[in-house]
Amino acid sequence: MPVDPISLQVFRNLFASVAEEMGVVLGRTAYSANIKERLDYSCALFDPQGRMVAQAAHIPVHLGSMPASVHAALERFTLSSGDVVILNDPYMGGTHLPDITLVAPVFAPTPAGRVLVGFVANRGHHADIGGMTPGSLPLSTDLFQEGLIIPPLKLVRRGRINQEVVELLCRNSRTPDDRRGDLAAQLAAYRVGERRLQEIVARYGWEETQAHMAAILDYSERLTRAAIGGIPDGVYTARDFLDDDGLTGQPLLIQVAVRVRGEEMEVDFTGTAPQTPGCVNAPFAVTLSAVMYTVLCIAGEQAPPNEGVMRSIRVDAPVGCLINPTPPHAVAGGNVETSQRIVDVLFAALAQALPHRIPAASQGTMNNVLVGGHDPLRDKGFAYYETIGGGMGARPGKDGLSGVHTHMTNTMNTPIEALELQFPMRIRRYTLRRGSGGGGRRRGGDGIVRDMEFLAPATVTILSERRKSVPYGLQGGQPGESGENVLYKGGVEEVPLSAKVTFEAEAGDVLSIRTPGGGGWGEEEPS
Repeated sequence: MPVDPISLQVFRNLFASVAEEMGVVLGRTAYSANIKERLDYSCALFDPQGRMVAQAAHIPVHLGSMPASVHAALERFTLSSGDVVILNDPYMGGTHLPDITLVAPVFAPTPAGRVLVGFVANRGHHADIGGMTPGSLPLSTDLFQEGLIIPPLKLVRRGRINQEVVELLCRNSRTPDDRRGDLAAQLAAYRVGERRLQEIVARYGWEETQAHMAAILDYSERLTRAAIGGIPDGVYTARDFLDDDGLTGQPLLIQVAVRVRGEEMEVDFTGTAPQTPGCVNAPFAVTLSAVMYTVLCIAGEQAPPNEGVMRSIRVDAPVGCLINPTPPHAVAGGNVETSQRIVDVLFAALAQALPHRIPAASQGTMNNVLVGGHDPLRDKGFAYYETIGGGMGARPGKDGLSGVHTHMTNTMNTPIEALELQFPMRIRRYTLRRGSGGGGRRRGGDGIVRDMEFLAPATVTILSERRKSVPYGLQGGQPGESGENVLYKGGVEEVPLSAKVTFEAEAGDVLSIRTPGGGGWGEEEPS
């Protein structure tokens, strides 16, 4: 049957359901708290050419960049039924080393024989993949310090798992049992995705399935072009800064010029700071992901999030700049922190064209906390990773939400009960940071205060932003408050910490993370 509006929506939901069910399986079968509790993973479906057709409602920074991983796998291998490729190299399709991606082909019987009908992929953040500090997001100066680098390799060859690859990965992690369990969960998720796509082909036929894959990409392109066409033609520029790279103490400029001509958009980052010695360089795949996310926010929920979105968009970032670095520059923080600032600067530019649609800046950071050491109760190593929510920027029609993850991240928190059960830590305080959101006609959301007591000695790393700068307000709204990191030695002596730091904590020390609030929108109306 030909593609029509009804069949298009049926297949759109069928394809999305494949990715969603993969995510359910991955979350339920994972071993680590980071994947099982925080849901730090993503899943997607691709057509036979390796173009992303559908993604689940998981993590924007993963999903917009996952096509680069699939393309890297296909450049390296011609894949057969039962093959699975593993990779994490940020310069070969990855984002940062803890994010391990699996890519697998899907074959199905058709009247013409058994043919390739697509690919399924999933990405999980492994809480430790080696490197110079627990958690594998260190204050590094090159990629080699960040952990085990995995180029595209065959983890599974014609249905047989390469156990040597698994052993190598586990041997390089401080928490090998977690790595083994999480990898098994990723493999289980791929198998479910494979079966579900095969069932769609068996029910509707390969020609019908293929036609709707192409139609959904075209549909996303049309809706994106229409959204861009609603932006007045012009050049819209903005600039914002990262606080620093954790080493030099100097702010780092991200600058953009968004050029809109009819239904096409050029996003030009010329003028952005050069790549830096610290770990906040963002691979180009992350930059593309941030652009895709921003455009999808403009296009709205009707546009399926797939590669068709980017057909009318050109992204330029000079090679060797902060957001298109060259190997082996460090990138651990680029995925989690720099991606957020790219979104901030894009929204600041688009606010000039769409002043009554664009929200004020959200907290602009993921407030990464990584803790590792030896658990004396269980007599084994542990690695804990958490990103902490904050204030959402106020919107033209609503206040910003408080205590949530925003923009490029979409994880849950680790519930206190799960955290205290699995790690030698205790949560002393977990509350909203009242009044931290910016004022205005619409108020920015408030940040969070999360105080963690260490029950055993541990190595702690913090990667955070908006500790020196503040989330901007728009249309006369006030900025949100910047964040703070504080250590209470012995639970008493207050020691301010910088935005990016690694230190040794003793039992009884308390770490307090106070996250930024969102910016306000519009001038306050007189009372």
